[in-house]
Amino acid sequence: MGWMWIFWLLLIVGTVVLVFVLVKLLTGNSGGGTRQSGSAPPTGASPRRSLEILEERYARGEISTEEYRDRLRTLEEGDR
Repeated sequence: MGWMWIFWLLLIVGTVVLVFVLVKLLTGNSGGGTRQSGSAPPTGASPRRSLEILEERYARGEISTEEYRDRLRTLEEGDR
């Protein structure tokens, strides 16, 4: 009788782990932290890449024209 409890417990734990792994795979989340969603470019990004990221976000409509101009001005000040 004791083996049946272990079997069912392992079956339930295995099912939960399988569902968790499938959800991670299907959502594209590689794990290990949260997704960056802010104005800061990835650490170590070159000024040119920072500008590309800013332009991409503006093109996708993630930021307003005013915010785009403000951040562009900030990037240009950082180049000096």
